[in-house]
Amino acid sequence: MTEPHTRTLGRSGIEVSALGLGCWAIGGPWTLNGAPAGWSRVDDAESLRAVHRALDLGVTFFDTAANYGAGHSERLLGQAFQGHRQDVVIATKFGYQVDEAGRAVVPYGVTEEDSDVTTRLRADVEASLGRLRTDYIDVYLLHVWGLRIERALDAREVLEDLVAQGKIRTYGWSTDRPDAVRAFATSPGCGVVEQQLSVLDGDAELLALCEQLDLASINRGPLGMGLLTGKYAPDSTFAADDVRHVAQWHPGFRDGRPTREWLDRLAAIRDVLTSQGRTLAQGALAWIWARSPNTVPIPGFRTAQQVEDNCGALARGPLTPQQMAEIDRILQRSASA
Repeated sequence: MTEPHTRTLGRSGIEVSALGLGCWAIGGPWTLNGAPAGWSRVDDAESLRAVHRALDLGVTFFDTAANYGAGHSERLLGQAFQGHRQDVVIATKFGYQVDEAGRAVVPYGVTEEDSDVTTRLRADVEASLGRLRTDYIDVYLLHVWGLRIERALDAREVLEDLVAQGKIRTYGWSTDRPDAVRAFATSPGCGVVEQQLSVLDGDAELLALCEQLDLASINRGPLGMGLLTGKYAPDSTFAADDVRHVAQWHPGFRDGRPTREWLDRLAAIRDVLTSQGRTLAQGALAWIWARSPNTVPIPGFRTAQQVEDNCGALARGPLTPQQMAEIDRILQRSASA
């Protein structure tokens, strides 16, 4: 990159590669409340090759969750990092009941918003430690997007104790709710937020709050769940056990297909994103880095080739201010929107 290849995870002081990798897809198939929540079938051997290739290319930050594959993604990382634990920073997440044998995940409680995540938090962290084959977790994230703030604050007290014990180094919340983050981030052990952010979507208010509070913005969906790679057309479909088949919550999908709006907007900015020899994916990552010094994108992957393409973005660095302004002009939005 034209700036350092590393970034700091907010006030935690933890240094990571400027590019992380999201490990949702390598978990394979699983269900959340009975609905598909994985990325269809994967090859574990290829997943391990991809993780090791990432290490070779300088990636030190890997984001997973107890949910991903109902523990399978954590187990793969635990296997991959044997002998490399001191070289990597691991983020994982908690807040749901995980049935590994059944590849199924359900909330703790009748509704996600009112889940009692606190009672089971200590058991959840021990379960993740076991699957990851480690005695500490670098970044521990509350995974329940819409949890009531009062419930989250109860969990925060336990998280602070886990920091004091050395079980975790820092913590945060994977949510896109500025009011929730503002309330949650007042304790010293909280150093990060995980938010949805790409060149076509994301909450500018939340990103500004991260800058104000010195929190890292870990960016899920930086490639729009694959749409920003340019591989999909309006008639593209996804396997029945692929989360994109049912991802009505993502603005780039409707009824199991990419939306024409997202594909058209991507086509409009293609030339800017692919300038200076970048692929579309590399351009989308370059936009994230230019958007804020607090950002750390975590694109997903299933193959070593995808990892190599994503890591190729590091050599070219962030987009220029002029390129950022041109994208805003084309998309008819204000700067920093």
